[in-house]
Amino acid sequence: MTRIIMHGCNGRMGQVITGIVKADPEVTMVAGVDVSDHIQNEYPVFKNIADCDVEADVIIDFSNAAAVDGLLEYSVSKQVPVVLCSTGLSEEQLAKVKESAAKVAVLKSANMSLGINLLMKLLKEATGVLSPAGYDVEIVEKHHNQKLDAPSGTAIALADSVNEAAGGKYEYVYDRSQVRQKRDAKELGISAVRGGTIVGEHDVLFCGIDEVITFSHTAYSRSVFAKGAVQAAKFLAGKPAGMYDMQDVIG
Repeated sequence: MTRIIMHGCNGRMGQVITGIVKADPEVTMVAGVDVSDHIQNEYPVFKNIADCDVEADVIIDFSNAAAVDGLLEYSVSKQVPVVLCSTGLSEEQLAKVKESAAKVAVLKSANMSLGINLLMKLLKEATGVLSPAGYDVEIVEKHHNQKLDAPSGTAIALADSVNEAAGGKYEYVYDRSQVRQKRDAKELGISAVRGGTIVGEHDVLFCGIDEVITFSHTAYSRSVFAKGAVQAAKFLAGKPAGMYDMQDVIG
């Protein structure tokens, strides 16, 4: 039985993960951390992780960047591995993540979905075949109208998977409206759509002569990210110090 502390337990993702853990016999939620106390949970909740005195095997973090420093300090001090899902970390914080990973197991990924991470793996294989054959690569991502960043971090991660497999030959292009010229063979176009309540859609197109191969992923709810985080927690518990990502989880 893997014992989990949910950091950011009363947020939207924290509550989704709480529900998934409750239904999974292999894991149990032993404590939560959240500045808000508007939700009554079946486990003890602390306002600051430094005050948490409950023993656990792993921490899942879906809080915010402001709380990450204290989380990493606790993780290192207590030697509890952490699945780090908070976004918007500063360069200084990212450096601290790497520093902490030298002392305790840390798993950080641009997207916690098992499907997206399998897609990244498949894209590398496809790139090895299609890129040398001259296929153009384009990525189109779609998200809800409240999303602040564009393109999405997942779109960039998908592009990075392609570019890594291609030996770094591609240059990312986000806007073609300011130029009037033919597409360069080394372009990798990334387009963003924002509207309605779209949870997340990503299409990667390999465009050749008279054919297009499209890899697609659609998230219908945020539970896909929560399920991935729980799988990551199961994987990370008991692991030695080091930096891990979801590619390690899917094997």
